[in-house]
Amino acid sequence: MKYFHFSATLIFAIGLVVSTSVNAAVKHVSDVGFIVENRIQVQASEQRVWRALVDKVDLWWPKDHSWWYGKFVIEAKAGGCFCELAEGGKSAQHMMIAFVDPNKTLRMLGGLGPLQGMGLHGALDWQILSPKSMTETDSSEVVLTYKVSGMNPDGYQKLAPIVDKVQSLQLNGLKDYLIQKDVQN
Repeated sequence: MKYFHFSATLIFAIGLVVSTSVNAAVKHVSDVGFIVENRIQVQASEQRVWRALVDKVDLWWPKDHSWWYGKFVIEAKAGGCFCELAEGGKSAQHMMIAFVDPNKTLRMLGGLGPLQGMGLHGALDWQILSPKSMTETDSSEVVLTYKVSGMNPDGYQKLAPIVDKVQSLQLNGLKDYLIQKDVQN
């Protein structure tokens, strides 16, 4: 499984080296879990962001954040799947879709990557906002919040910043896709 070939230290180092325009923050850390939040602003309507998020995930989600470099799909309905499909009948449910409010909110449940194997669980919220402070009509803010909890004998002080950096890489992938590709309304 390729996901586990990355050590936490390597992921953290990559996160520090890669320059992103994501506003990232570890919001809370305790003995039972953590909350991380990442934000981007893009020159794209909520509809455009939504379509890129759910319909084009395979084009922007980092392939090195996969099990087999397979195809990513999001079935945007309650009970749907954020899945990876690969050759030889391989498949993985990265997260389950729990809440869908098109063009506004997508909530996924589960543990991404190594967190899944660690038995950790989380709620990953993608919120698409049109901030009043943004003057252009086709501007949106995407807020990615991941609330993780579960039994972790090593605690969360070191893990939370690593997950925050990885989340910023993923969100920046969406931003880069929106900047580089012409997603039709």
